[in-house]
Amino acid sequence: MVKAAVLGASGGIGQPLSLLFAVSGLVDELSLYDVVNTPGVGADLSHINGKAKVTAYLPPNDGLQKTLEGCDIVVIPAGIPRKPGMSRDDLFKINAGIVRDLVTGVAKYCPKAFLLIISNPVNSTVPIAAEVLKQHNVFDPTRLFGVTSLDVVRASTFVAAVVGGSPTEYTVPVIGGHSGETIVPLLSQVSPKVDIPEDQLDALVNRIQFGGDEVVKAKDGLGSATLSMAYAGFKFAKSLIEAAGGKSGIVEPTYVYLSGVPGGEEVKEAVGGLDFFAVPVELGPNGAVKATNPLPQVTDYEKSLLKKCYEGLEGNIKKGVEFITAQGSKL
Repeated sequence: MVKAAVLGASGGIGQPLSLLFAVSGLVDELSLYDVVNTPGVGADLSHINGKAKVTAYLPPNDGLQKTLEGCDIVVIPAGIPRKPGMSRDDLFKINAGIVRDLVTGVAKYCPKAFLLIISNPVNSTVPIAAEVLKQHNVFDPTRLFGVTSLDVVRASTFVAAVVGGSPTEYTVPVIGGHSGETIVPLLSQVSPKVDIPEDQLDALVNRIQFGGDEVVKAKDGLGSATLSMAYAGFKFAKSLIEAAGGKSGIVEPTYVYLSGVPGGEEVKEAVGGLDFFAVPVELGPNGAVKATNPLPQVTDYEKSLLKKCYEGLEGNIKKGVEFITAQGSKL
């Protein structure tokens, strides 16, 4: 029996993400939580002839506790979306508090669940989640994941647009973080190998790094990348559930606490001591099994991208950690 929870289930990412869970056949119970409209989303999904029992809760009457008790996997897309001209950093003040409060619930009611953070800015919200779990003495780095799958999905799609073929043909390692210049596509390590024309390289990298802006602009201020993010988030959750069920050889890129994942110390040393970094991670029955280090093979061009990535990530991580540590033992 697998119970999954979506926290922020009424939002632009939460609704399509919940739909994908409901029809996947991977979960036996789908528990939804949000501050508004959750009963309506739950009623809507409960009419689907899938195997998942759908429950839905609002904050009153211990709604968060009821949502989380017995959960095996919790996905958090809650928070406000980006608007035109807004950076992921602009979201910090609001979304940081939302993630803090929801992860506090996870720490109390399902501390052994796999925890997937989608709420932006991921570079900072994952460190926030880690600090909250540490304060409750339940932090297991092999079960905390920042979802960076959308960067990989975009990378394979945009590479195909340049070199031809189907986006499903290409696997593009994308490392670093999940915003702007912290996103580093390793185009020299695309599988199968491709030749990107040199005069198109900068534009392709920029499109992968700032693809979210395309969507924000195209939606004319009425939304951000919600459907593609829901797809990418579910793609990662599906891999994690299948690996937990015994399927071997599953590797997904994800933003993790390096010191707590086998192989992570080698990556940490290579990235200048950063505590969090996205690399391809092998998944298994208990979560993260091994972090892969693709850094020895990077090109000089990619090294220049990584330099900017490290600078940005250092500040992002520090900001998330300090948001919680400044509050002392209030949680």
